[in-house]
Amino acid sequence: MKKSAFWLLSLLLVMSVFLAACSGGGEKASTEKEPKDDGKASGEAQEGGTVTFGYTQPFKGVLSYAYYEGEDDANALQFMHEGLLKVNDELISEPNLADYELSEDKTKLTFKLKQGVKWHDGEELTAEDMEFAWYLIADPTYEGARFANVAMIKGAQEYKDGKAETIEGIKVIDDYTIEVTVTEPSVNLLENIWVYPEPKHHYGDISSKELPDSDQIRKTPIGVGPFKVKNIVPGEMIEFERFDDYWQGPAKLDGVVYKIIDGSLAQGLVQNGEIDVIEAPKDQWEAIKALDNVNPVEADAMSYSYIAFDWGHYDTKKGVVVSDNKKFQNKSLRHAMAHAIDRQAFIDGFANGLGKPLNTPFPSVSWAKIDDSEINQYEYDPEKAKKLLDEAGYVDKDGDGFREDPEGKPFTINFDAMAGAETSEARAQFILQSWQEVGLNAKLNGGSLKDFNLFYDTIEADDPSVETFMGAWGLANDPDPAGIWLSTDKWNMWRWYSEKSDELIKKGITFPEDASKDVTEHRQEVYNEWQKLVNEELPIIFFEQRVDPWAINKRVGGVKVTPFGTDEFHKWHIVE
Repeated sequence: MKKSAFWLLSLLLVMSVFLAACSGGGEKASTEKEPKDDGKASGEAQEGGTVTFGYTQPFKGVLSYAYYEGEDDANALQFMHEGLLKVNDELISEPNLADYELSEDKTKLTFKLKQGVKWHDGEELTAEDMEFAWYLIADPTYEGARFANVAMIKGAQEYKDGKAETIEGIKVIDDYTIEVTVTEPSVNLLENIWVYPEPKHHYGDISSKELPDSDQIRKTPIGVGPFKVKNIVPGEMIEFERFDDYWQGPAKLDGVVYKIIDGSLAQGLVQNGEIDVIEAPKDQWEAIKALDNVNPVEADAMSYSYIAFDWGHYDTKKGVVVSDNKKFQNKSLRHAMAHAIDRQAFIDGFANGLGKPLNTPFPSVSWAKIDDSEINQYEYDPEKAKKLLDEAGYVDKDGDGFREDPEGKPFTINFDAMAGAETSEARAQFILQSWQEVGLNAKLNGGSLKDFNLFYDTIEADDPSVETFMGAWGLANDPDPAGIWLSTDKWNMWRWYSEKSDELIKKGITFPEDASKDVTEHRQEVYNEWQKLVNEELPIIFFEQRVDPWAINKRVGGVKVTPFGTDEFHKWHIVE
């Protein structure tokens, strides 16, 4: 899995990896995987014009796929850069900037880049730019979270550990051909390997550690996408203009403006035309989808939200999570905290019903989602929650209404959540009150919500005050949980270590021992076992699978909505 952007979180989350989302008729939530082309406005497509894309959280401005962390920056990157591969309507990877060939033994992947693809400064994209990206991510000084997407390359780990001066498995054949050898066959190599090139000529000799803060990424970023950066107002706005040498032909629009807005004002900004395209705040969706100037779209998303328990910290030297926080080690406590929350009421009350409770890390749009009949559902049941707490020794011994821990010591729970939406405070209070009603003394960490960037900075830094937090993930098309759930993953934000989980995740990308067995069937069996494990152990409370509401101004056509967001930006156009 990759973080989408919602560091959401993804969600992404997005998530990025995360996701930030949070009347009249409109399309019902799609239960199919096919994307929607939502250029519904009548009339002829016009050449030129500008479209404003809105988002409700400030962006960090790390405009490189190798280094960005959240949906805030991914929203900008999607207009300006692309990968060697793309995901089609069936959620399968296919050629984009390059064709590919996989050897018979599945250990050697050869990319043949399209000729004539230009970076925004006019230089041609070459195989060295893809090689350069792999080296940046495998560099010993790299502090990003994408090493899992190059770790399969032969020699990448040795290079990262400083034991080799080159990566053995990378070979540039010519300007347009690059060959990569992996350590062992995997069924999802195309989905997992890093495919976003980086402009070697533009970055020069800047180290991988220093690049995220460099002018080349924050002030003068370049890509090969349909739009290039014209102006950046840090954290507030990015103006893009059409790149006339785009490899698929010039975009129809003159430009796109990526604009950060106050989420509480979204309805008014959409109504008066200041924002043309936005994943709307769910608490305003009923009013927004009723606007006369809006084409409303609801799409099942490859994303989910969750409440995490803090299990420990990430050992940066060893590159592994350490689950040394004893506070939430009691499984009955975790189960009780899940049963204490009425997730459907939360979704209905704060998200206009856009979503449904989820009990695994795979939303229903994923082919790997286990049948609900095979796992715990964690229905809202406060009496069951109280019984579990009693049996686990969490009882109110001093009569103050709150439970002490099994040793008789005061037991409090810090909860972190993001600000940004009109109902952010109310949503956090809903969670806190749910726990308080079963006798758990839960409170906001620091007494208030945190803005988007501070929220994730605090969590990633393993701030000791963080105990539980609500986030979200945007997921990739392949269900491989690596990148988020392995004990070696930096984005294993809850810091949960499980030898069995690691074993199953790695098994899920292997070919079946019986060569006659269907690969998808094999993977489904493995992922069913893994989902049963995480569903029972409950290292996090899986909260909801998302339905994303998109508001698209009727003057804009060609906007394609997928389970991952919007797409085909070069086809967006003004309709009159």
